[in-house]
Amino acid sequence: MTGEQWVLSATVFLSGLACGLLGMLCTIMRPMLAEMDGREFRNFMEAFLRFADHSWGKLYNLGWSLGMFLLPIVALVLLWEDRGSAPFVLTAIGLSIVFVGVIVVSNAVKTPHYTLILAWDPEALPSSWEAGRQKYFTINWIQMVTTWSASALYIAALIAL
Repeated sequence: MTGEQWVLSATVFLSGLACGLLGMLCTIMRPMLAEMDGREFRNFMEAFLRFADHSWGKLYNLGWSLGMFLLPIVALVLLWEDRGSAPFVLTAIGLSIVFVGVIVVSNAVKTPHYTLILAWDPEALPSSWEAGRQKYFTINWIQMVTTWSASALYIAALIAL
């Protein structure tokens, strides 16, 4: 296997982890969370984020997100002399999608929204808590579409090598 194949294979693997996680959040957890009242939702998010943002949860999230972003950069460097090729173009498009839909959305929208949710008093929720929950769902859907799209592009780039 070439270096490009190794790097794209690792990218496909990590994007698969992201696809699974976000697919689960959108199709299994979203309906469960939608049935919760505001207090239950807020308390669940506190417990969920405590594990997602520490130890193995943090490592898992950093692994798939940074892997989907940094490894394609390595692949593009390795493919640089063949910039017009399908693998290069597909990888570049996938990287662009990940940059906007994962890196920017996570840092500019998702993380600040988590901070907002955790600032809610479970005993005196703001009147907009349902809109806040819906925003959380929407962010997850955006990131699911992002990761699935990028994953498909990375798979196509790997096949085209």
